[in-house]
Amino acid sequence: MMARAFLGFVALMFIGYGLYCLVNPAMLAEGAGIAANSVTGTIELQSMYGGLQVGVGVLCLLGVFRKDLEHAALYALLFIFAGLAVVRVSLGLTRGDFSGYTVFAMSFEAACLLFLCWYLLLRKPAG
Repeated sequence: MMARAFLGFVALMFIGYGLYCLVNPAMLAEGAGIAANSVTGTIELQSMYGGLQVGVGVLCLLGVFRKDLEHAALYALLFIFAGLAVVRVSLGLTRGDFSGYTVFAMSFEAACLLFLCWYLLLRKPAG
C-alpha cells in the first residue's frame, strides 16, 4: 500500500509538471532559467520537460493499478531519482547555485531517492 501511495504521488507530480511544461515551455525561463531560442529548442523543452515527465508519470500510474508493474516502476524511479539527485546536489554544491528551483528540485529528488532506497533496499518486508 505504501508503494502504491508513493507511486500515485509521484505520478501526480510528474504528470502535472509535465503537462504544464508541455503547454507552457516558456515557464521554464522564469522558474528554472531555461529558455529556448529556436523552434528546435522549444521542441526539446517540450519533449524533455513535458513528454518525458508525463511518460514517467504514466509508468508510475501503471505501477499503482497493475501489481505486476509496481516493482518495475519503483526500480525505474530509483535510477531516475539517483541520477537527478546526485548530479543536481553535486553541481549545486560545486557551482554554488541554490536558487529556489534548485533547492526544491534537489529536496524532492533526494527525499524520493531516500524513500526508494529504504523501501527497496533496506527495509525488511512484512511476513
